[in-house]
Amino acid sequence: MDDKTLNQTPRGSRLHIAIFGRRNAGKSSLINALTNQNIAIVSDTPGTTTDPVYKSMEILPIGPVVLIDTAGIDDIGKLGALRIEKTFAVLAKTDLLLLVVDPSTGIGTHEKDVVNLAREKKVPVIGVLNKIDLYPEVSAEEISALINVPVIQVSALNHKGIYELKMAMIKSAPKDWTSPTILGDIISSGDIVVLVTPIDLAAPKGRLILPQVQTIRDILDNDAMALVVKERELKTALANLKDKPKLVVTDSQAFLKVAADTPNDVLMTSFSILFARYKGNLTTLIEGANAIKNLVPGDRVLVAEACTHHRVEDDIGTVKIPRWLNQIVGGPLDFKWTSGIELPPDLNDYKLVIHCGACMINRKEMLHRIATSEQSGVPIVNYGVLIAYVLGILKRALAPFPEAVYLLND
Repeated sequence: MDDKTLNQTPRGSRLHIAIFGRRNAGKSSLINALTNQNIAIVSDTPGTTTDPVYKSMEILPIGPVVLIDTAGIDDIGKLGALRIEKTFAVLAKTDLLLLVVDPSTGIGTHEKDVVNLAREKKVPVIGVLNKIDLYPEVSAEEISALINVPVIQVSALNHKGIYELKMAMIKSAPKDWTSPTILGDIISSGDIVVLVTPIDLAAPKGRLILPQVQTIRDILDNDAMALVVKERELKTALANLKDKPKLVVTDSQAFLKVAADTPNDVLMTSFSILFARYKGNLTTLIEGANAIKNLVPGDRVLVAEACTHHRVEDDIGTVKIPRWLNQIVGGPLDFKWTSGIELPPDLNDYKLVIHCGACMINRKEMLHRIATSEQSGVPIVNYGVLIAYVLGILKRALAPFPEAVYLLND
């Protein structure tokens, strides 16, 4: 996996997270802990990081980010002053600031200056009290009281508190990040997008379902054109177009017919996969699909829906998905169902969580559910990714998102 493949998401579409703190506070160690990779140089020598270093990557379950490692805010000398100036200039492009505090030095003028300047620029700040394994007597509460920002205790060295920090980052992220575009990063002005919306027993009377409406609006907001058809009209609609569409988006239940009727040189995906990106984290959900091959008869599987709705005879969550998975594993799985605002507390009992498209909850809530599953060590997948997987067309359905295709296990 190379950087080019991983970093297909434009830098401007990523959450920019700047790491501020004194020299040797553990900024680089924190980056390595957040990413679970050794991407930042860690040294006991003060001032290892000089100019700001930008690294585009994925932090699960947050999604695509740019991490900005900065020089120490207490750097010294003429050169140090220039480094500090460059560090503070980073605030202009920062969406979220992590202020790393070393318990041995505590809060001083340097930290207060960072917080005050961030407030002026309306950048949310999270204090990160590092090295709690070495200084357990220093509390987050006393640090928070000094700078009036939320403070999370961590040990970057042994990854303690990293999950709690990620949850705080999701909670503190700017609202415009938590409502990203559905299609705006993969379509351009003037593009044609064909939407396939089956009208069946599950469709509400007299209207389209929410993900379809939101997708149409997003297409229009990006100055593109939406053509809405039923699945049996798709082939005719494509034949009547002078230019081929940029993308075909289908309801997951019509995947096979739409895949057959859509030329191979036209990108195709589903509403549910679009919303896996829009509401959650697509890479995590693909990893959940990869876990299906490890299921054996008798394993417990949780099917979670965010809302309650009238179930039809061939319901996707209670009928179709269980039937498909039982066929794949060669015997009956132990399915449990839940609906509403909370996942059950005993996720450790399950081998897989299958989630709906999350159209009725916001992104923070879906990210929280993904993180809860990950914290329990349970893979999670959503309806659309799972359906494409069991039908054998997930690779094609992910073609509009090349940064995600590499995750597939052939």
